[in-house]
Amino acid sequence: MITLLLVIIYIAFISLGLPDSLLGTAWPAAYGELGVAVSMAGFLSAVISCGTIISSLLSSRIIRRFGTGVTTAVSVAMTAAALFGISLSSTFWVMFLFAIPLGLGAGSVDAALNNFVALHYKARHMNWLHSFWGVGASAGPVIMSFFLTRGSWRSGYSAIGWIQIALVVILIASLPLWKLVSTGAQTSKGSGKAYSITELIKIKGAQPALVTFFCYCSVEATAGLWGSSFLVFSRGISPETAASWVSLYYFGITFGRFMSGFLTMRINNKKLIRMGLGLIVLGILLIMVPTVDFILLCGFFMIGLGCAPIFPSLLHDTPENFGAEMSQSMMGLQMASAYIGITVMPPLFGLLGQHISMSLMPAYLMVIAIVMIVMVERLNRIKAGKTAS
Repeated sequence: MITLLLVIIYIAFISLGLPDSLLGTAWPAAYGELGVAVSMAGFLSAVISCGTIISSLLSSRIIRRFGTGVTTAVSVAMTAAALFGISLSSTFWVMFLFAIPLGLGAGSVDAALNNFVALHYKARHMNWLHSFWGVGASAGPVIMSFFLTRGSWRSGYSAIGWIQIALVVILIASLPLWKLVSTGAQTSKGSGKAYSITELIKIKGAQPALVTFFCYCSVEATAGLWGSSFLVFSRGISPETAASWVSLYYFGITFGRFMSGFLTMRINNKKLIRMGLGLIVLGILLIMVPTVDFILLCGFFMIGLGCAPIFPSLLHDTPENFGAEMSQSMMGLQMASAYIGITVMPPLFGLLGQHISMSLMPAYLMVIAIVMIVMVERLNRIKAGKTAS
């Protein structure tokens, strides 16, 4: 039963990944039809992230009341409804309104499933879990590219909405399984009390961990949201080709997380995170090289490959870093910090790209990556001090 439940969780993470990559790949074709500036994609991304931040912060209370299974099914249903709404949006502001439930649908399920896997499964399962997010995120641009070649970004959103509906059906059918597998209310509804933000921030190691999550998602989201626009406006690539190229970035994340699952059997999370950071820096350096298509492709793939082990490894370390009792509350706060990064940093680059140049994207990513490296090493020192004491 526990293996079957893990399969269901993997399927749920596909649903999380599918919408995440749609906006960036659809936007070069959509913004003109909607009659808005190209930078407005950053504000759509921000409102999605705000919804996710709110639901992440409330996640420990929601999960304790309704359980992980119900929270997941309802959240995916909200996402499906939002995608259909976006596909039918006649103006930017209608799309803006539907972006709210799209964000709200992601936060609670993300925190719930990450904490469940961190508590009850090995590190390899966390990496494989997030590789299934990558399956969804990689499939999103491919699906959108297919419909863009037929002149309809709206149909791309609608198609993903129907896929989400199918996943909702699977999740609803699996609800009894959560009760059978759970060993008690603590397992199915989260462990420990719901801690306040003030209490959590004061925990030793919390601040560098939160900054690390902020930086990681800033890199991942900025590359995903503006990668197509960088290729179109800075390198002269067509929107359809750019969408398919950015799918290689998400494939790098997916493939890397699949392989990281095996690597965790021999390499600990700390080493995997350091390897990932090194690959991100190498990938950013590659996309700085002008006009060489193959190197550009390799650069985006390398950034995705570097991103692969960082997020799941940090998440899996949460119970170890902060204790099982605090892990659900801390998980929600970490997810909120991650989505604050998504909320702030991609829109900021959108403004820089519009008013200065899209070619600044590699330098922008490099600055964030350097801050992330500093915070990871600070967290490692704190963890080493705890172990020594």
